[in-house]
Amino acid sequence: MSATTGHVMVFAPTPLLTVTIDQPNETPELHLHPGGQGIWQARMVLSHGVDVVLCTALGGEIGQVLEPLLVSEGVDLKVVARDSGGSGGYVHDRREGTRQEIVDVTGQPLSRHELDELYNLALGEGLRAAVSVLSGPNDPSLVPADLYRRFAADLGANGSRVVVDLSGDHLTAVLESGVFFVKVSHEELIADGRAAEDDEEQLTRAIYDLHATGAENVVVSRADKPALALVDGEVFEVRMPRLEAADPRGAGDSMTASVAAVVARGGDVRTAIRTGAAAGALNVTRHGLGTGRLDSITGLVDRVRLEPAGIRPQERTTPDELAQRVGGA
Repeated sequence: MSATTGHVMVFAPTPLLTVTIDQPNETPELHLHPGGQGIWQARMVLSHGVDVVLCTALGGEIGQVLEPLLVSEGVDLKVVARDSGGSGGYVHDRREGTRQEIVDVTGQPLSRHELDELYNLALGEGLRAAVSVLSGPNDPSLVPADLYRRFAADLGANGSRVVVDLSGDHLTAVLESGVFFVKVSHEELIADGRAAEDDEEQLTRAIYDLHATGAENVVVSRADKPALALVDGEVFEVRMPRLEAADPRGAGDSMTASVAAVVARGGDVRTAIRTGAAAGALNVTRHGLGTGRLDSITGLVDRVRLEPAGIRPQERTTPDELAQRVGGA
């Protein structure tokens, strides 16, 4: 079976209720939105005019509030009702211009029955989609990494291109099955022991290692430095104009989602990465996560360039060499 419909399935197992206190003038404002990595990614895919099927699990009082909010996002919502515990959320105070966390509720791990139901639901929807985005849980303990390995194997074997923005055990798990596209930050590569430092040589070697262990295409974001991208076996620097940030969060999710949207429409990977870079850059100029105007993104894409990086595949670090580098760091 091959996926030909051109829409995107987003697997978002643990969505969040986000409550933000803001005060742009004399009167305080309270904003309630659905959030979490998968929700922000789905929102950005929709910004590209691409349909989204969102597969998720909801429970407790927070889940009851989240469901109508998710419907209002414009996604085709598919829900597994939770019995074992409630969904999570957070409250942030932004009245002073920066985000101050007041409370963060992680939520409860999904039970075995809930995981089985959600897996079957998302697998069926993913097999009908051109691209499947597997978003991570808001805490690694909530969903086991092996579920992602199975997803990547079953979806990839049946024609759906799998796009992920994961780290830790969840990234290792999907690499075992192979994926079409991996986005990861340089901080996550260092924390996972895949790179010893944040210099370009170390990160480029780590990218080739990711490619060798199961990632067809890779992007590593580097905060305010140019991202590094592996396409067709070669690593590039993603060069683009600098933009002043209003809220630095969400750039990575916007990039991942934009790559998925462009590929779902039939675009090539290089165009997808350039579009993703433009969307990520524009997202940080806004206060809403996973948001952006398509015309603004399109206008910036032409200013994004992929320039060859210095290190080549034959110079890739072996696993033993990487262990020595990390161990000696």
